[in-house]
Amino acid sequence: MIEVCQATKRFLDVNVLDGIDLTIKDGDKIALMGPNGAGKTTLVRSILGFYHLDSGSIRVNGADPIKERQEVLRHISFIPQTPPPIKLSLTELMEYVSKSSGVNKEYIEQEAKKMDLALEKNLSKPFFKLSGGMKQKMLISIALAKRSDILIFDEPTANLDPKARERFYGLLEGLDPKVTTIYITHRLEEVESLINRKIYMDLGKVVEDERI
Repeated sequence: MIEVCQATKRFLDVNVLDGIDLTIKDGDKIALMGPNGAGKTTLVRSILGFYHLDSGSIRVNGADPIKERQEVLRHISFIPQTPPPIKLSLTELMEYVSKSSGVNKEYIEQEAKKMDLALEKNLSKPFFKLSGGMKQKMLISIALAKRSDILIFDEPTANLDPKARERFYGLLEGLDPKVTTIYITHRLEEVESLINRKIYMDLGKVVEDERI
């Protein structure tokens, strides 16, 4: 469960998060929507412990994302909208993920195969030299292989072609119902069959929260 209580975060004297109260329960499948600058990514990054709040609190399964970040991140898989410029080869990246997060490399390979990622042909290539679509497939494979309780996707299909999008959403349909999933998205029609809740943000506030 994620508990957000009166969360406020300021940048340059602007409340990017403005006193947000939000409870996300196990098994919630959420479309997190709103215009650019609404605070969606800031909220997610605060949940992940990237940002210190100016006031209020966030708890993930009772743990503080700042003080107990390792414990919080143990339960979460996150795919950013823009893949990071990782210089490791795919082999090195899988080894790093395996050692740092306890993710079985075979699980990564299995998920990559489901995403139709030609992993064996690209094992020696640096991650940052892959195409946008291949980077996204690799990040998706790692996220799903981690078997996390909470999945957070920031525009996860932005670099995927239609067939890859179809495969991705097909994999999500097979997830354990207890897994909590948050999609930051501008494409509600793509995730509508996968969600049970819509949250709309604007100007740092939750202006709509609807269960469907």
